[in-house]
Amino acid sequence: MPVLDSLGMFDLVETMPEQVLAAVEASRGLPGLPAAEEVEHVVMLGMGGSGIAGDVVVAAATPLLPVPVVVDKSYELPAFVGEASLVFAVSVSGNTEETIQAASDAAVAGAHMVVITGGGELAHLARSWGAPIIPVPPDIPQPRAAFGAVAIPPLVVLDEIGLLKGATTWIDAAVDQLRRRRDELAQAGDASAAAEVARRLGNTIPLIQGSGVIGSAAATRWRTQINENAKSPAFSSTQPELCHNEVCGWGTRDPITRSGLSVVQLRHDEEHPQIARRFDFTRDLLERAVAEVIEVHAEGDGELAQLLDLVLFGDYVSLWMAAQAGVDPGPVDVLVDLKRRLSE
Repeated sequence: MPVLDSLGMFDLVETMPEQVLAAVEASRGLPGLPAAEEVEHVVMLGMGGSGIAGDVVVAAATPLLPVPVVVDKSYELPAFVGEASLVFAVSVSGNTEETIQAASDAAVAGAHMVVITGGGELAHLARSWGAPIIPVPPDIPQPRAAFGAVAIPPLVVLDEIGLLKGATTWIDAAVDQLRRRRDELAQAGDASAAAEVARRLGNTIPLIQGSGVIGSAAATRWRTQINENAKSPAFSSTQPELCHNEVCGWGTRDPITRSGLSVVQLRHDEEHPQIARRFDFTRDLLERAVAEVIEVHAEGDGELAQLLDLVLFGDYVSLWMAAQAGVDPGPVDVLVDLKRRLSE
């Protein structure tokens, strides 16, 4: 089918495995990193397509990282940030005002700074701080297309300073899975499993449900990619929390929800046994209340591989949603207008 794609977003998704490998190389051997014993906590700063890096670090590193990770997607910096903090400031453009504000405050507080950016004001500030800079390739037209370039460097840095030993091995396994999934989906085109999920979602509003840190990060990525690529509303929630509140909201508005909403359940191998039972219960409830309930199962060896597999699959789903609706996935005019108005 003819696809409107002025910025080549389909091509960029296809290069995700290679982008991950390039990010690994760009993140090695950085000068000025702290020793592991100097770090009491890690803080991830970033918004939007750059901020997903923090969600990935939480999902991939929290089970093994000996210090806590805090994701900060705002102007305000947590009060505890100081000389024992390792702060990653992530902005593809380098001009994200929330990240610039929080990163500047972190640098003043004496935090160890690592900056991941394509340039802009943040790169200028990083040079003035003497902070290591991990460059984002300049040929990526939108931050959300730089997933590998922003999500992988923090894992490599944490490995290099000894806080997350073995991370590069997980990345290798993730790249292998990304290549397998990419080849499967790209070669099948509009007959792929991702395109079929997009068709099943149709004109409904998707609710993406994940579980645990892996599913939560993946569901966030699905939601935001559908928002930006398909220009469609989408929402996300996480097991087991949704079984303590969201489930109460189904069943009383059937005519609306059955025609207007669909649910995608993201499954992975690291689910707690009780989570599987909760998904079964939720599915039974939702099948009577929404237009579609769709399951997508992660593949790959290890938590990072399964997370990135779900991310890649979701990226393709969002692009096929755009294609099937005749929407150009690249430009985000509303965000351009918002930034213009904020700068006035």
